[in-house]
Amino acid sequence: MNILFVLTSHEELGKTGEKTGFWIEEFASPYYFLVDKGIKVTVASPKGGQPPIDPKSELADFSTPATERYNKDAQTQEVIKNTVKLDAINPADYDAVFYPGGHGPLWDLAEDKTSISLIENFYNANKPVAFVCHAPAALKYPKKVDGSPIVKGKKVTGFSNTEEEAVQLTDVVPFLLEDMLTEKGGSYSKGADWAPYALEDGLLITGQNPASSELVAELLLKKLQN
Repeated sequence: MNILFVLTSHEELGKTGEKTGFWIEEFASPYYFLVDKGIKVTVASPKGGQPPIDPKSELADFSTPATERYNKDAQTQEVIKNTVKLDAINPADYDAVFYPGGHGPLWDLAEDKTSISLIENFYNANKPVAFVCHAPAALKYPKKVDGSPIVKGKKVTGFSNTEEEAVQLTDVVPFLLEDMLTEKGGSYSKGADWAPYALEDGLLITGQNPASSELVAELLLKKLQN
């Protein structure tokens, strides 16, 4: 079984002068959950090579067993240094796609034409598509075969407005994820801030925040095994 992971290539946190990127926990936790079960994972990003890591996700405050394992795992760090360029990916080679978050996807994956077409390709080929935290930003434009947004009429979650407020980035991000998903016709719901919460609706699997990342991977694997 082959699963594609897609990471952001965007590192500028709006006009703050600070850096962003992908959130380590949201990559590491699902990645180890899947590879430990013998799943082959390929990691891609729009620009290929080393994607930016959100520096905050490296802080001790956000350390988890998965991030600690990643920090000692030279082999997986090498995988991250050498991500495949997104436009070199053939969706036919994979059974599902997983998008880890971090604030980066709000800027690049939300608008990236290759990513949009990739998600449509997976979804319309009846393959699961999974997203966690800010990664559902990548669902802004992908459409079903009938031309309606993939999220329309679907139960969906993602980083909430209250969580964005808590990290004081409401006025920095290009759009609020919760608002966008609702505007696109998604049936948005959330759990408690920072608590694990994930939803599966047909082929679409979404998780609310970093704590939800392994839960999304569990739902994805279960979906693939059914």
